[in-house]
Amino acid sequence: MEAMPPPPAATGRANTASGPWLIPLVVLVAGMFMSLLDTTIVNVAIPRIQTDSGVATDDIQWISTAYTLALGVIVPLSGWLGDRFGLSRVYLVSMLGFAAASTLCGLAWNLDSLIAFRVLQAIPGGILPVAAMSMVYRIVPPAQIGSAMGIYGIGVGFAPAVGPTLGGYLVEYVDWRLIFYINAPIGLIGAAAAYFLLPKTAPTARRPLDWWGFATIGTALFALLLAFSKAQDWHWGSYRILMLLTVGVLALALFVVIELELDEPLIELRVLRHWSFVNSLLLISVLSIGLQVILFYLPLFMQDSQGMQALTTGLVMLPESLVMVILMPFAGQLYDKIGPRLPAVIGLAIAAYGTYLLCGINADMTERDVVIWTSVRAVGNGLALMPIMTAGLAAIPVENSSSGSTLNNIAQRVSGSLGLAVMTAIASTQQNQLMADRSALVQSNSSLPQVQQAVSEGTSALYAIYQQLQIKVTAGAYSDVFYVTAIVTAIGVVLAFFMGRPQPNPAPTPTEPPANQTTADSTAPSTDSTSEVPTERARIYEPVAVTATSEIT
Repeated sequence: MEAMPPPPAATGRANTASGPWLIPLVVLVAGMFMSLLDTTIVNVAIPRIQTDSGVATDDIQWISTAYTLALGVIVPLSGWLGDRFGLSRVYLVSMLGFAAASTLCGLAWNLDSLIAFRVLQAIPGGILPVAAMSMVYRIVPPAQIGSAMGIYGIGVGFAPAVGPTLGGYLVEYVDWRLIFYINAPIGLIGAAAAYFLLPKTAPTARRPLDWWGFATIGTALFALLLAFSKAQDWHWGSYRILMLLTVGVLALALFVVIELELDEPLIELRVLRHWSFVNSLLLISVLSIGLQVILFYLPLFMQDSQGMQALTTGLVMLPESLVMVILMPFAGQLYDKIGPRLPAVIGLAIAAYGTYLLCGINADMTERDVVIWTSVRAVGNGLALMPIMTAGLAAIPVENSSSGSTLNNIAQRVSGSLGLAVMTAIASTQQNQLMADRSALVQSNSSLPQVQQAVSEGTSALYAIYQQLQIKVTAGAYSDVFYVTAIVTAIGVVLAFFMGRPQPNPAPTPTEPPANQTTADSTAPSTDSTSEVPTERARIYEPVAVTATSEIT
């Protein structure tokens, strides 16, 4: 195996060319893409799995719910695993674990076994994005982090949108089990690439696991995600939902108290002192809500109300992801040149306008209309997403990058689930109100000529009028949901004005040795170089021990 070059902290030279980090970055994008793709691709197959299994709708939904809940529990642990065992090792094991668990899902013999294997699949699936993002900030020089995150964002933006297209094709023309089997060869190839191409990172901290912190945050996320996922089925005011919300909030508060009292917490919550990072979490939450709402309601309307096939729906949604793929690397270069504020403000404004265009949803909308509306949104998302995420993570010390990546993923998942639950409640309320307001129009004693003619023609004609009315009511309710989403996105524009280019962290304290000297406990390999290293370069590479002969041990 070809030896990896020493890090700049050891040699006094910073790798500023794209070569040393571009190929490892592509490997990280591939693994992260696979884990994110699985979330949307499985949703397309659920109706077919229900038909084959012959189970109720409430039962089949646990295929997605169980996966989401397991992700919520395991994501907080991801940062500690990377620090304790080394990011490269954790990433490699997670790739292999995801491939194995996906194979078990494809071999499932009934619904219970499939749900159990989905829980197993969520464990490496939740670790992969955190480990990948943390490694990006360890291997890429600060001056090029925007360009690197632009490439990384290709997977973030492309995976959720390509899932319905690929899943629709496999379900419609092959077999739903292939959506799981396909992860096996991809995972094995990705693991091999990770072993040979990723820098080998040593553990950065031998801290013990914060069991109380893990128990409280796991309980909090499990309770909150379950409440948000089942709020529509169990009703917001039901005893179960209220209990889950209470347990979730109390456990979250206890987690914060525990973490702030420990010297070595599970998640370093003190990174929330950095306003740029907090602001980025708020803006990422805004974008996550919009993404989840659009990916859920738009395909639902096209399939249920317009009668589109799953594959056709996926193809209509595909241009949105292609636009994001094209724009994200460009947005990353903009970040390196002008900072995050301008791309974020312009991007969020365009995304808000694109979401407002979706308020025109109706039974007669064409595929061309959907492509234009979603592509406008994609222009905004493509410009804003990576500069926002990059600025937030760049604002915190690199030694806290694992905690930052963990909080980033938690914010995306919780905000997406919460936003979708709230929008579902709005849609349900609006549907009931609109139907109640218009139901009088189709009563048999109505004076409207259309209704009287339908009455004379029989029950089938009245049912046809009712179906048309139901479609109009659904479109009206979804239009209101998109309008609220557009307002939320517009609020994000205001927050984006407060973003600025993160300033380099201060130089090491005088008690630390100069960057060109080695110490007995230094993780960097010894060197005879006496070149002085810029402080920010040393800070980026210092936590990672990469040597010419290093191996994953």
